[in-house]
Amino acid sequence: MTTECNRQTLNFHALGPRDVVGKFDGGQITTDAGALLLRETELATGIIQQFSACFVDHRDPEKIEHSVLELLSQRIYGLALGYEDLNDHDQLRHDPLLAVLVGKLDPLGQDRTFARDQGKPLAGKSTLNRLELTPVRANGKSRYKKIAVRRDRVPEFFLDVFFQAHEQPPARIVLDLDATDDPLHGHQSGRFFHGYYKNYCYLPLYIFCGEHLLCAKLRPSNIDASAGSLKEIQRLVTRIRAWWPHVQIIVRGDSGFCREPIMAWCEKSNVDYVFGLAKNDRLIAEISQELAIAKQEFEKTGQASRVYKDFSYQTLDSWSRSRRVIGKAEHLSKGSNPRFVVASLAAEAVDAQSLYEREYCGRGDMENRIKEQQLQLFADRTSCATMRANELRLWLSSVAYTLLVAFRRLALQQTDFAKAQPETIRLKLLKLGARVLVTVRKVWISFAESYPYRRQFEQAYANLRRVIDRLGSRIVSPPLGLVPTG
Repeated sequence: MTTECNRQTLNFHALGPRDVVGKFDGGQITTDAGALLLRETELATGIIQQFSACFVDHRDPEKIEHSVLELLSQRIYGLALGYEDLNDHDQLRHDPLLAVLVGKLDPLGQDRTFARDQGKPLAGKSTLNRLELTPVRANGKSRYKKIAVRRDRVPEFFLDVFFQAHEQPPARIVLDLDATDDPLHGHQSGRFFHGYYKNYCYLPLYIFCGEHLLCAKLRPSNIDASAGSLKEIQRLVTRIRAWWPHVQIIVRGDSGFCREPIMAWCEKSNVDYVFGLAKNDRLIAEISQELAIAKQEFEKTGQASRVYKDFSYQTLDSWSRSRRVIGKAEHLSKGSNPRFVVASLAAEAVDAQSLYEREYCGRGDMENRIKEQQLQLFADRTSCATMRANELRLWLSSVAYTLLVAFRRLALQQTDFAKAQPETIRLKLLKLGARVLVTVRKVWISFAESYPYRRQFEQAYANLRRVIDRLGSRIVSPPLGLVPTG
């Protein structure tokens, strides 16, 4: 039987003697009821609320139906739930569950000012688009786009959230730097062809500390990978030292960040570093004996073999001093594979093998964090015409990532999803079908009875409730951009 459909009824293949008929008449049903856990996370952390303080609203207060906080909440929750495009919000604006997340007191939109908007509690794509496209010099006389982001405050916001995630100062932190490609398929400003990535792209700079995102900076791709990174390192170290004066700070990156100005500043500022070092003939000659040993071991066992050498090295003209270098003489089935790392850490503190395998190779986890943000939270949806608007999109994705990281840390400890990636969290916990019933006194959320992760969901809820009950009215956020005195 051929499947037939019209606007009212969808006739699927029969189940034995029974017809299988579908209709979009289930009432207020949502597929995203699990996001109520994200709302609890936001109440415990104030991440989106703090981000909204980075914006200036020039609109007439008497004509506002959607506050800046509500617009940002709608966009960020949408990204966390997998809705990467603004077009999605033309239908999502009807969703009462998303309206509850955003904080709309009228989640059914019955009290909207204009009749055409009634039944639509949330903003549509055009209103959200104005948020992203507002120019820097917008003011109260601007016609449509009047919500301007304070670009100097956003970088400090990510640091504030990082500080709030630690109840006690850590003894040691590692700042991981990396650059990656953000492929472009249009003619956006700042678009250049990159020879290494072999496409037109942006080259954003990321800095992470463990799972915490500290910096997301959009850059054109016609620059060195390390361009601007020293300025960001200096900013981060200054604020971190102000909050945690005694913490040991290690800066880590691949060979693209092995630059004399960065290393010299770290040495002068009592900041340690571990950087990859591009190989050359002099370096390879330095570990020639170790390469021969590694090759002999491989020929004997047939397994990958590695031999490490710890030595001092100085370039012919680009370095100001001799530095500690670790050479890894490795032999694989494909042949010799020498690798090098330069570090400020003393040999007495960490041996050559541990420095390479533990200290340097640990940066691979940071690359996974970038993939999570770009592939699972849509940081690469940079299709606006200007870099300014595209960087705001990058920040929106970064805030969605930060919210999910806080959710994982606060709610998913001692659960099966304690180390789950954002996409897994979304599919297993947030994408939960439910019926929504709004009455005068309550918003009833009736979850699907056959939901397979009910135990984990209830445990996450209980964890969040304990956090909120413990914090109570003591939820305190450091002011944006300020550092403690005394």
